[in-house]
Amino acid sequence: MIKELFLGTSIAALIFLVILGYNVLPLLLMGGLGFFLYILIDKKGLPGSSANFSGYVQQVNFTFDDVGGQASAKQELKEALDFVIHARQIAEMGIRPLKGILLTGPPGTGKTLLAKAAAAYTHSLFLATSGSEFIEVYAGVGAQRVRQLFKTAKERAVREKKNGAIIFIDEIDVLGNRRGSNTGHLEYDQTLNQLLVEMDGLRSDDRVKILVIGATNRDDMLDPALLRPGRFDRLVRVDLPDKAGRYQILKLHCRNKPLADDVDLDKIAQETFGFSGAHLESVTNEAAILALREESPYIHQRHFKEAVDKVMMGEKLDRKPSKDELYRIAVHETGHAIVSEVLRPGSVSHITVTTRGKALGYMRQIPEDDLYLYTRDYLEKQIQVFLAGAGAENILLGSQSTGSSSDFQQAVQLARQIVTAGLSPLGVIWEEGLSKDVLHDTIQEIIRRQEKAVEEILTARLEVLQEVAQVLLEEEYIGGNALRQRLDQENRQVLN
Repeated sequence: MIKELFLGTSIAALIFLVILGYNVLPLLLMGGLGFFLYILIDKKGLPGSSANFSGYVQQVNFTFDDVGGQASAKQELKEALDFVIHARQIAEMGIRPLKGILLTGPPGTGKTLLAKAAAAYTHSLFLATSGSEFIEVYAGVGAQRVRQLFKTAKERAVREKKNGAIIFIDEIDVLGNRRGSNTGHLEYDQTLNQLLVEMDGLRSDDRVKILVIGATNRDDMLDPALLRPGRFDRLVRVDLPDKAGRYQILKLHCRNKPLADDVDLDKIAQETFGFSGAHLESVTNEAAILALREESPYIHQRHFKEAVDKVMMGEKLDRKPSKDELYRIAVHETGHAIVSEVLRPGSVSHITVTTRGKALGYMRQIPEDDLYLYTRDYLEKQIQVFLAGAGAENILLGSQSTGSSSDFQQAVQLARQIVTAGLSPLGVIWEEGLSKDVLHDTIQEIIRRQEKAVEEILTARLEVLQEVAQVLLEEEYIGGNALRQRLDQENRQVLN
């Protein structure tokens, strides 16, 4: 009504001025500019205004059954969410309702998916945003956006006739960083203070019960006030999946994909130790792309093996080393493979001198069952595998190259782990009280012993080393079974 009255009055005033003989063109231009600015502001909002809030409501048709590999995290989260579902019984028992749940763990492990599943589990509105959305150069903007976030959650929940709302804040460490850590920028502290105030204001008798779920990879950066009881009451660890979890995730992502009869998801799960759920989704997607590229109606095991390599190492490159360099790379990777196979039979998946990412060639191992504790013997064997590339170059070519630098770094890290874990001749030590010279000498002694062991293994299998390196030079690839056959033939000849 007010807009129509203002528009009618403006038009009448312009007509009156024209009758009086005034030039109204400048007024029309100014009026047009003002109208354009009004439309722009009305659509996008001024910085910090409620219209500029970028949180978004999602319709969630996603359950905990759609999340694989996080059995313990799902169980812990469900127990916490039962406080929301059975709010009346909880109140009768005098239990304080939960206000916040913090999901923490490595990237790609499914924290966002768990938050969505939590919304479906509690039949709540799901409102998602990111910690970076609250930080601006304008003072007070972040605090206003926090207020608007909680207000939006309540209004949308009432509009959609829901009794609860879940506010999901991804990368909450940006918003909830320790106060005082951002020198000269009080905007961060004001924004965090407002979040604390809003969470303290949540009550069990509210018309809409709000639960805040935060996700972060760096819970060590969060302000202690955010983690105290009464705010984020539960900390749920979302770790990398184990073998069984990886198998479940692969099955979930292969539900809509045509798999060939030779596909063994259990074997793929074994070979992808250390992969997150996001990595595994990428593996299944890349395998489907490779099958499509070959115009194959089904996805075969070879597509999955190639996809694992691509996710681990990157895409194949057109960069081609010279023949001499290629032979050195073949010798290097064969050395890794022979020592790995001798120390742990059946451990080599394949060897290739195809360039991927930063690697000129690589030997891929089949991981053992997921290990979380390591013995000294295991660590020393791993050091031998890392040193085997340079050892093969020295034995067959008389020198080593710079391609061994990353191998040496990993070998030294493992040797250092032996020392700090109390597995070296020094026994249990206090690392900070250990001099650099003693630490260096102990690590060097461990490395030298493993170098001698590598030399003995490779010298005894020199013929296989030469033969496999030549095959790699010509064909650029050799499977683990072919390597094992050659080693078995060598062993039989020695016994005869």
